Amino acid sequence: MEEAHEKDARRAVERVARESYGRLVAYLSARTRDVAAAEDAMADALVAALATWPRDGVPREPRAWLLTAARRLLIDRARHEQVRKSVAATIELVAEAAREAAESADPDERLKLLFVCAHPAIDPDVHTPLMLQAVLGMDAAKIARAFLVSPSAMSQRLVRAKAKIRDAGIAFEVPEARELAARLDAVLSAIYAAYGSGWEDATGVDAKTRGLADEAIWLARLLVLRMPEEAEAHGLLALMLYCEARRNARRAGDGRFVPLSEQDPDSWDAAMIDDAEKHLAIAAGIGRSARFQLEAAIQSAHVERARSGRADWEAILWFHDRLVEISPAIGARVARAAASGEARGAAAGLRLLDEIDAEAASGYQPYWALRAHLSRQAGRADDARRALDRAIDLADDEAVRRFLADQRT
Repeated sequence: MEEAHEKDARRAVERVARESYGRLVAYLSARTRDVAAAEDAMADALVAALATWPRDGVPREPRAWLLTAARRLLIDRARHEQVRKSVAATIELVAEAAREAAESADPDERLKLLFVCAHPAIDPDVHTPLMLQAVLGMDAAKIARAFLVSPSAMSQRLVRAKAKIRDAGIAFEVPEARELAARLDAVLSAIYAAYGSGWEDATGVDAKTRGLADEAIWLARLLVLRMPEEAEAHGLLALMLYCEARRNARRAGDGRFVPLSEQDPDSWDAAMIDDAEKHLAIAAGIGRSARFQLEAAIQSAHVERARSGRADWEAILWFHDRLVEISPAIGARVARAAASGEARGAAAGLRLLDEIDAEAASGYQPYWALRAHLSRQAGRADDARRALDRAIDLADDEAVRRFLADQRT
Protein backbone atom coordinates (compact mmCIF):
# COMPACT_ATOMS: atom_id res chain seq x y z
CA MET A 1 0.00 0.00 0.00
CA GLU A 2 2.85 2.40 0.90
CA GLU A 3 4.49 1.63 -2.40
CA ALA A 4 1.26 2.52 -4.21
CA HIS A 5 1.08 5.86 -2.36
CA GLU A 6 4.65 6.60 -3.33
CA LYS A 7 3.98 5.83 -6.98
CA ASP A 8 0.86 8.01 -6.99
CA ALA A 9 2.76 10.86 -5.38
CA ARG A 10 5.66 10.56 -7.81
CA ARG A 11 3.28 10.59 -10.77
CA ALA A 12 1.54 13.67 -9.35
CA VAL A 13 4.87 15.48 -8.95
CA GLU A 14 5.88 14.57 -12.50
CA ARG A 15 2.54 15.73 -13.87
CA VAL A 16 2.50 19.10 -12.14
CA ALA A 17 6.16 19.65 -13.04
CA ARG A 18 5.42 18.88 -16.67
CA GLU A 19 2.31 21.05 -16.82
CA SER A 20 3.31 23.97 -14.60
CA TYR A 21 7.11 24.27 -14.33
CA GLY A 22 7.46 27.11 -16.82
CA ARG A 23 4.44 28.96 -15.53
CA LEU A 24 5.66 28.87 -11.92
CA VAL A 25 9.23 29.82 -12.79
CA ALA A 26 7.95 32.73 -14.85
CA TYR A 27 5.69 33.84 -12.02
CA LEU A 28 8.52 33.80 -9.48
CA SER A 29 11.04 35.33 -11.90
CA ALA A 30 8.73 38.22 -12.66
CA ARG A 31 8.73 39.14 -8.97
CA THR A 32 12.33 38.45 -7.99
CA ARG A 33 13.83 39.37 -11.39
CA ASP A 34 16.22 36.48 -10.85
CA VAL A 35 15.56 33.56 -13.22
CA ALA A 36 18.28 31.32 -11.76
CA ALA A 37 17.01 31.78 -8.20
CA ALA A 38 13.45 31.01 -9.32
CA GLU A 39 14.61 27.82 -11.04
CA ASP A 40 16.57 26.73 -7.98
CA ALA A 41 13.59 27.35 -5.73
CA MET A 42 11.29 25.38 -8.02
CA ALA A 43 13.76 22.48 -8.19
CA ASP A 44 13.96 22.36 -4.39
CA ALA A 45 10.18 22.61 -4.08
CA LEU A 46 9.82 19.58 -6.38
CA VAL A 47 12.31 17.66 -4.23
CA ALA A 48 10.30 18.63 -1.15
CA ALA A 49 7.13 17.39 -2.84
CA LEU A 50 8.75 14.03 -3.56
CA ALA A 51 9.56 13.71 0.15
CA THR A 52 6.28 15.07 1.52
CA TRP A 53 3.46 13.90 -0.71
CA PRO A 54 4.03 10.14 -0.27
CA ARG A 55 3.78 10.68 3.51
CA ASP A 56 1.03 13.31 3.73
CA GLY A 57 -0.85 12.63 0.50
CA VAL A 58 -1.07 14.65 -2.70
CA PRO A 59 -2.46 18.11 -1.87
CA ARG A 60 -5.77 19.21 -3.36
CA GLU A 61 -3.99 22.00 -5.29
CA PRO A 62 -0.53 20.61 -6.19
CA ARG A 63 0.54 23.68 -8.15
CA ALA A 64 -0.39 26.04 -5.33
CA TRP A 65 1.54 23.80 -2.91
CA LEU A 66 4.64 23.99 -5.10
CA LEU A 67 4.32 27.75 -5.53
CA THR A 68 4.04 28.26 -1.78
CA ALA A 69 7.03 26.01 -1.09
CA ALA A 70 9.17 27.72 -3.72
CA ARG A 71 8.16 31.16 -2.49
CA ARG A 72 9.12 30.28 1.09
CA LEU A 73 12.47 29.00 -0.09
CA LEU A 74 13.10 32.27 -1.93
CA ILE A 75 12.17 34.29 1.16
CA ASP A 76 14.40 32.16 3.38
CA ARG A 77 17.32 32.53 1.02
CA ALA A 78 16.80 36.26 0.66
CA ARG A 79 16.78 36.62 4.45
CA HIS A 80 19.92 34.56 4.70
CA GLU A 81 21.56 36.68 2.06
CA GLN A 82 20.54 39.76 4.01
CA VAL A 83 23.02 38.77 6.67
CA ARG A 84 25.79 39.47 4.21
CA LYS A 85 24.26 42.36 2.36
CA SER A 86 21.06 44.23 2.10
CA VAL A 87 18.46 42.55 -0.06
CA ALA A 88 15.44 44.23 1.39
CA ALA A 89 14.16 44.98 -2.08
CA THR A 90 14.20 41.32 -2.99
CA ILE A 91 12.39 40.34 0.20
CA GLU A 92 9.80 43.00 -0.45
CA LEU A 93 9.30 41.77 -4.00
CA VAL A 94 8.81 38.18 -2.86
CA ALA A 95 6.59 39.26 0.02
CA GLU A 96 4.50 41.14 -2.49
CA ALA A 97 4.21 37.93 -4.49
CA ALA A 98 3.03 36.17 -1.35
CA ARG A 99 0.31 38.75 -0.82
CA GLU A 100 -0.80 38.51 -4.44
CA ALA A 101 -0.82 34.74 -4.33
CA ALA A 102 -3.00 34.80 -1.26
CA GLU A 103 -5.57 36.78 -3.20
CA SER A 104 -5.61 34.78 -6.40
CA ALA A 105 -4.06 31.90 -8.29
CA ASP A 106 -0.72 32.55 -9.94
CA PRO A 107 -1.20 34.60 -13.12
CA ASP A 108 0.62 33.37 -16.17
CA GLU A 109 3.82 35.36 -16.65
CA ARG A 110 5.46 33.13 -19.22
CA LEU A 111 4.96 35.54 -22.08
CA LYS A 112 6.78 38.26 -20.14
CA LEU A 113 9.64 35.90 -19.37
CA LEU A 114 9.92 34.93 -23.04
CA PHE A 115 10.43 38.56 -23.99
CA VAL A 116 12.90 39.08 -21.14
CA CYS A 117 14.96 36.18 -22.48
CA ALA A 118 14.96 37.83 -25.91
CA HIS A 119 16.19 41.19 -24.60
CA PRO A 120 18.79 42.90 -26.86
CA ALA A 121 21.23 43.05 -23.94
CA ILE A 122 21.48 39.24 -23.99
CA ASP A 123 23.62 37.39 -26.54
CA PRO A 124 21.26 36.56 -29.46
CA ASP A 125 22.78 33.09 -29.72
CA VAL A 126 21.42 32.23 -26.29
CA HIS A 127 17.92 33.72 -26.70
CA THR A 128 16.23 30.51 -27.78
CA PRO A 129 18.18 28.17 -25.42
CA LEU A 130 17.39 30.46 -22.50
CA MET A 131 13.68 30.46 -23.30
CA LEU A 132 13.65 26.70 -23.71
CA GLN A 133 15.14 26.21 -20.27
CA ALA A 134 13.67 29.05 -18.21
CA VAL A 135 10.16 29.04 -19.61
CA LEU A 136 9.68 25.52 -20.89
CA GLY A 137 11.86 23.55 -18.50
CA MET A 138 14.11 21.75 -20.99
CA ASP A 139 17.38 20.61 -19.46
CA ALA A 140 20.70 22.02 -20.67
CA ALA A 141 21.91 18.68 -22.04
CA LYS A 142 18.92 18.31 -24.35
CA ILE A 143 19.22 21.93 -25.48
CA ALA A 144 22.94 21.43 -26.08
CA ARG A 145 22.25 18.47 -28.36
CA ALA A 146 19.76 20.52 -30.38
CA PHE A 147 22.26 23.36 -30.80
CA LEU A 148 25.26 21.10 -31.44
CA VAL A 149 27.37 22.32 -28.54
CA SER A 150 28.68 20.56 -25.45
CA PRO A 151 26.44 20.46 -22.34
CA SER A 152 29.08 22.33 -20.30
CA ALA A 153 29.34 25.11 -22.88
CA MET A 154 25.57 25.46 -23.04
CA SER A 155 25.29 25.51 -19.23
CA GLN A 156 27.88 28.30 -19.02
CA ARG A 157 26.01 30.38 -21.62
CA LEU A 158 22.74 29.95 -19.76
CA VAL A 159 24.26 30.87 -16.40
CA ARG A 160 25.79 34.02 -17.88
CA ALA A 161 22.50 35.02 -19.51
CA LYS A 162 20.54 34.63 -16.27
CA ALA A 163 23.13 36.68 -14.40
CA LYS A 164 22.78 39.35 -17.06
CA ILE A 165 19.01 39.51 -16.54
CA ARG A 166 19.47 39.82 -12.76
CA ASP A 167 22.35 42.28 -12.76
CA ALA A 168 21.00 44.52 -15.52
CA GLY A 169 17.58 44.73 -13.88
CA ILE A 170 15.82 43.93 -17.16
CA ALA A 171 12.14 44.77 -16.80
CA PHE A 172 9.71 41.83 -16.76
CA GLU A 173 7.16 43.06 -19.25
CA VAL A 174 6.04 42.60 -22.81
CA PRO A 175 7.93 45.40 -24.61
CA GLU A 176 6.38 48.37 -26.32
CA ALA A 177 5.40 47.98 -29.97
CA ARG A 178 8.54 49.75 -31.20
CA GLU A 179 10.72 47.13 -29.45
CA LEU A 180 8.71 44.11 -30.46
CA ALA A 181 10.28 43.42 -33.84
CA ALA A 182 13.74 42.93 -32.36
CA ARG A 183 12.48 40.30 -29.93
CA LEU A 184 9.47 38.68 -31.57
CA ASP A 185 11.42 36.46 -33.99
CA ALA A 186 13.39 34.92 -31.14
CA VAL A 187 10.21 34.31 -29.14
CA LEU A 188 8.49 32.66 -32.10
CA SER A 189 11.54 30.51 -32.81
CA ALA A 190 11.72 29.33 -29.20
CA ILE A 191 8.04 28.43 -29.13
CA TYR A 192 8.43 26.45 -32.35
CA ALA A 193 11.59 24.75 -31.07
CA ALA A 194 9.67 23.66 -27.98
CA TYR A 195 6.86 22.34 -30.18
CA GLY A 196 9.40 20.48 -32.30
CA SER A 197 10.82 18.78 -29.22
CA GLY A 198 7.35 17.67 -28.16
CA TRP A 199 6.51 16.60 -31.72
CA GLU A 200 9.53 14.33 -31.93
CA ASP A 201 8.28 12.37 -28.93
CA ALA A 202 5.54 10.77 -30.97
CA THR A 203 4.83 8.05 -28.46
CA GLY A 204 4.65 10.42 -25.49
CA VAL A 205 6.98 8.22 -23.48
CA ASP A 206 9.37 10.99 -22.43
CA ALA A 207 7.69 12.78 -19.52
CA LYS A 208 10.02 15.77 -19.89
CA THR A 209 8.87 16.56 -23.40
CA ARG A 210 5.37 15.10 -23.43
CA GLY A 211 3.67 18.36 -22.58
CA LEU A 212 5.91 20.67 -24.59
CA ALA A 213 3.74 20.60 -27.71
CA ASP A 214 0.65 21.64 -25.76
CA GLU A 215 2.66 24.30 -23.92
CA ALA A 216 3.96 25.70 -27.20
CA ILE A 217 0.49 25.91 -28.72
CA TRP A 218 -0.83 27.55 -25.58
CA LEU A 219 1.94 30.16 -25.64
CA ALA A 220 1.28 30.88 -29.30
CA ARG A 221 -2.40 31.41 -28.52
CA LEU A 222 -1.38 33.80 -25.73
CA LEU A 223 0.86 35.65 -28.17
CA VAL A 224 -1.95 35.95 -30.71
CA LEU A 225 -4.30 37.31 -28.06
CA ARG A 226 -1.71 39.85 -26.98
CA MET A 227 -0.57 40.79 -30.50
CA PRO A 228 -3.47 40.13 -32.90
CA GLU A 229 -1.84 42.25 -35.63
CA GLU A 230 1.33 40.14 -35.80
CA ALA A 231 0.96 37.95 -38.88
CA GLU A 232 3.80 35.61 -37.95
CA ALA A 233 2.23 34.87 -34.55
CA HIS A 234 -0.91 33.71 -36.39
CA GLY A 235 1.28 31.85 -38.88
CA LEU A 236 3.15 29.98 -36.17
CA LEU A 237 -0.06 29.03 -34.38
CA ALA A 238 -1.57 27.80 -37.66
CA LEU A 239 1.56 25.76 -38.43
CA MET A 240 1.54 23.98 -35.08
CA LEU A 241 -2.20 23.32 -35.25
CA TYR A 242 -1.87 21.72 -38.71
CA CYS A 243 0.89 19.46 -37.40
CA GLU A 244 -0.94 18.65 -34.20
CA ALA A 245 -4.05 17.69 -36.17
CA ARG A 246 -2.02 14.85 -37.71
CA ARG A 247 -0.24 13.74 -34.52
CA ASN A 248 -2.20 10.55 -33.89
CA ALA A 249 -2.01 9.52 -37.55
CA ARG A 250 1.79 9.22 -37.37
CA ARG A 251 1.60 5.87 -35.64
CA ALA A 252 -0.45 2.79 -36.48
CA GLY A 253 -2.14 0.80 -33.74
CA ASP A 254 0.92 -1.45 -33.44
CA GLY A 255 3.27 1.54 -33.10
CA ARG A 256 4.42 1.36 -36.72
CA PHE A 257 5.57 4.70 -38.23
CA VAL A 258 3.17 5.99 -40.90
CA PRO A 259 4.59 8.59 -43.33
CA LEU A 260 2.42 11.54 -44.31
CA SER A 261 1.70 10.16 -47.77
CA GLU A 262 0.21 6.97 -46.25
CA GLN A 263 -1.82 8.57 -43.48
CA ASP A 264 -5.60 8.29 -43.57
CA PRO A 265 -6.96 11.88 -43.80
CA ASP A 266 -10.09 10.75 -41.97
CA SER A 267 -7.92 10.26 -38.88
CA TRP A 268 -6.81 13.90 -38.88
CA ASP A 269 -8.46 16.30 -36.42
CA ALA A 270 -10.84 18.32 -38.59
CA ALA A 271 -11.65 20.91 -35.90
CA MET A 272 -7.97 21.63 -35.34
CA ILE A 273 -7.42 21.97 -39.08
CA ASP A 274 -10.32 24.45 -39.26
CA ASP A 275 -8.71 26.45 -36.45
CA ALA A 276 -5.40 26.43 -38.31
CA GLU A 277 -7.09 27.61 -41.51
CA LYS A 278 -8.68 30.48 -39.59
CA HIS A 279 -5.37 31.73 -38.26
CA LEU A 280 -3.61 31.31 -41.60
CA ALA A 281 -6.35 33.38 -43.24
CA ILE A 282 -5.94 36.10 -40.60
CA ALA A 283 -2.17 36.13 -41.21
CA ALA A 284 -2.72 36.43 -44.97
CA GLY A 285 -5.10 39.33 -44.37
CA ILE A 286 -2.48 41.16 -42.34
CA GLY A 287 0.22 40.60 -44.98
CA ARG A 288 3.97 40.61 -44.43
CA SER A 289 4.35 36.97 -45.45
CA ALA A 290 7.30 35.26 -43.76
CA ARG A 291 8.69 31.92 -42.65
CA PHE A 292 5.97 30.54 -40.39
CA GLN A 293 3.15 31.60 -42.68
CA LEU A 294 4.85 29.82 -45.59
CA GLU A 295 5.36 26.68 -43.52
CA ALA A 296 1.73 26.82 -42.46
CA ALA A 297 0.69 27.28 -46.09
CA ILE A 298 2.63 24.12 -47.00
CA GLN A 299 0.77 22.22 -44.30
CA SER A 300 -2.52 23.66 -45.55
CA ALA A 301 -1.75 22.34 -49.04
CA HIS A 302 -1.01 18.90 -47.58
CA VAL A 303 -4.28 18.68 -45.66
CA GLU A 304 -6.15 19.58 -48.85
CA ARG A 305 -5.98 15.82 -49.41
CA ALA A 306 -8.65 15.46 -46.73
CA ARG A 307 -11.08 17.41 -48.95
CA SER A 308 -10.09 16.62 -52.52
CA GLY A 309 -8.43 13.24 -52.09
CA ARG A 310 -5.17 14.47 -53.61
CA ALA A 311 -2.30 16.77 -52.63
CA ASP A 312 -1.48 19.69 -54.95
CA TRP A 313 2.26 19.06 -55.27
CA GLU A 314 2.90 21.97 -57.63
CA ALA A 315 1.41 24.35 -55.05
CA ILE A 316 3.41 22.67 -52.28
CA LEU A 317 6.61 23.02 -54.32
CA TRP A 318 5.88 26.70 -54.99
CA PHE A 319 5.59 27.40 -51.25
CA HIS A 320 8.78 25.42 -50.56
CA ASP A 321 10.64 27.50 -53.17
CA ARG A 322 9.53 30.70 -51.45
CA LEU A 323 10.46 29.30 -48.04
CA VAL A 324 13.98 28.35 -49.11
CA GLU A 325 14.48 31.87 -50.50
CA ILE A 326 14.03 33.37 -47.03
CA SER A 327 15.07 30.44 -44.81
CA PRO A 328 17.57 28.15 -46.57
CA ALA A 329 18.06 25.77 -43.64
CA ILE A 330 18.86 22.19 -44.53
CA GLY A 331 15.45 21.00 -43.34
CA ALA A 332 13.69 23.40 -45.70
CA ARG A 333 15.94 22.40 -48.62
CA VAL A 334 15.39 18.68 -48.11
CA ALA A 335 11.64 19.22 -47.85
CA ARG A 336 11.74 21.20 -51.13
CA ALA A 337 13.58 18.32 -52.79
CA ALA A 338 10.86 15.95 -51.57
CA ALA A 339 8.14 18.19 -52.99
CA SER A 340 10.03 18.49 -56.28
CA GLY A 341 10.33 14.73 -56.46
CA GLU A 342 6.58 14.37 -56.07
CA ALA A 343 5.69 17.17 -58.47
CA ARG A 344 8.29 16.66 -61.21
CA GLY A 345 9.82 13.26 -60.74
CA ALA A 346 12.63 11.60 -58.80
CA ALA A 347 15.41 13.05 -60.97
CA ALA A 348 14.29 16.60 -60.18
CA GLY A 349 14.27 15.86 -56.47
CA LEU A 350 17.73 14.26 -56.61
CA ARG A 351 19.14 17.30 -58.39
CA LEU A 352 18.03 19.51 -55.51
CA LEU A 353 19.54 17.08 -53.00
CA ASP A 354 22.83 17.19 -54.92
CA GLU A 355 22.93 20.97 -54.43
CA ILE A 356 23.02 20.60 -50.63
CA ASP A 357 26.44 20.81 -48.99
CA ALA A 358 27.70 17.27 -48.35
CA GLU A 359 29.09 18.06 -44.91
CA ALA A 360 25.80 19.58 -43.77
CA ALA A 361 23.89 16.58 -45.13
CA SER A 362 26.17 13.91 -43.71
CA GLY A 363 24.42 13.68 -40.33
CA TYR A 364 20.91 14.75 -41.36
CA GLN A 365 18.70 11.66 -41.33
CA PRO A 366 15.80 13.02 -43.47
CA TYR A 367 18.27 13.80 -46.27
CA TRP A 368 19.36 10.15 -46.48
CA ALA A 369 15.83 8.77 -46.14
CA LEU A 370 14.68 10.97 -49.02
CA ARG A 371 17.75 10.15 -51.12
CA ALA A 372 17.02 6.45 -50.66
CA HIS A 373 13.38 6.95 -51.66
CA LEU A 374 14.13 9.01 -54.78
CA SER A 375 17.06 6.82 -55.85
CA ARG A 376 14.85 3.75 -55.68
CA GLN A 377 12.22 5.51 -57.81
CA ALA A 378 14.91 6.51 -60.31
CA GLY A 379 16.10 2.91 -60.61
CA ARG A 380 19.44 3.55 -58.86
CA ALA A 381 19.35 0.50 -56.62
CA ASP A 382 22.93 0.67 -55.30
CA ASP A 383 22.61 4.37 -54.38
CA ALA A 384 19.27 3.68 -52.75
CA ARG A 385 20.70 0.88 -50.62
CA ARG A 386 23.65 2.95 -49.42
CA ALA A 387 21.45 5.92 -48.59
CA LEU A 388 18.98 3.69 -46.78
CA ASP A 389 21.72 2.18 -44.62
CA ARG A 390 22.90 5.65 -43.71
CA ALA A 391 19.35 6.80 -42.87
CA ILE A 392 18.83 3.76 -40.62
CA ASP A 393 22.09 4.43 -38.78
CA LEU A 394 21.05 8.03 -38.12
CA ALA A 395 17.45 7.34 -37.04
CA ASP A 396 16.82 8.01 -33.32
CA ASP A 397 13.20 6.88 -33.38
CA GLU A 398 12.87 3.09 -33.20
CA ALA A 399 9.60 3.14 -35.19
CA VAL A 400 11.25 5.12 -37.99
CA ARG A 401 14.23 2.76 -37.92
CA ARG A 402 11.92 -0.25 -38.35
CA PHE A 403 10.02 1.52 -41.15
CA LEU A 404 13.27 2.14 -43.02
CA ALA A 405 14.59 -1.36 -42.36
CA ASP A 406 11.43 -2.84 -43.89
CA GLN A 407 12.34 -1.09 -47.14
CA ARG A 408 15.52 -3.14 -47.44
CA THR A 409 13.52 -6.12 -48.63
